[in-house]
Amino acid sequence: MATQREYHFSRIEKAIGYITDNFKNQPGLDEVAAAVHLSPFHFQRLFTDWAGVSPKQFLQYITVEHAKLLLKEQQASVTDAAYGSGLSGTGRLHDLFVHIEGMTPGEYKNGGASLRIRYSFAASAFGPLLIASTAKGICCLSFADDADAALQGLRQDFPHAHYEAGTDTLQQKALAIFQRDWNGTDRIKLHLKGTDFQLKVWQALLRVPMGRVSSYGHIATSLCRPKASRAVGSAVGSNPVAFLIPCHRVIQSTGTLGQYHWGSNRKTAMIGWEAAQVLQS
Repeated sequence: MATQREYHFSRIEKAIGYITDNFKNQPGLDEVAAAVHLSPFHFQRLFTDWAGVSPKQFLQYITVEHAKLLLKEQQASVTDAAYGSGLSGTGRLHDLFVHIEGMTPGEYKNGGASLRIRYSFAASAFGPLLIASTAKGICCLSFADDADAALQGLRQDFPHAHYEAGTDTLQQKALAIFQRDWNGTDRIKLHLKGTDFQLKVWQALLRVPMGRVSSYGHIATSLCRPKASRAVGSAVGSNPVAFLIPCHRVIQSTGTLGQYHWGSNRKTAMIGWEAAQVLQS
């Protein structure tokens, strides 16, 4: 006999199938709930508990993924991609892309061809840095032990963007954090490209206080996804903005520091340095 949990999953599975099959019609909450024989209120709560996102958000992701396919593989125009994904116009597609992908549909299709990315190298207490910015904010901050490799990694995200060497006020404000100047860090603008789950993880990292650490499991629980520790670890490892988004403050539940994209010794040094700053303040 099926348990209640299995029964609930069968409803969610059916709902996901319905959304996937009918996303071009952009079904509303009432329609999807009726398809699985639940009230809209109950379905909304049940779906969000299981999927970690609302039915509306899930529909948005399915829509954008289809639009990406049309833009990239079929070379459709932005207008055709919008209508081909069931949206009312290009404005709606633009809003979804900016919210989910961190760029416009045109920028995605052209590999960032319309983006101007300014980059520079700087020194820090933890080694050389590569920092890059667009008109929207900081898009990359990485440790650059190998300057050429770091720049190549940046170019892979936006292969057709226009790159120019140089610094700006966005970069200067961000780099001030390495001089122990945390005033106004909440006003540092970031231009990040990631999935909704990655963005949620990165937002959770910003809530880990300086001088403290958290675990992958704790981050997952804070996102109401207690079984998603492995996915959290993947999102932490994909963080494109070192130090500002403090992925170095996440350790394993056993107390082991764990791996770090830019080296475990550097991670240890940053955790120790921050703890010392807190003690001195």
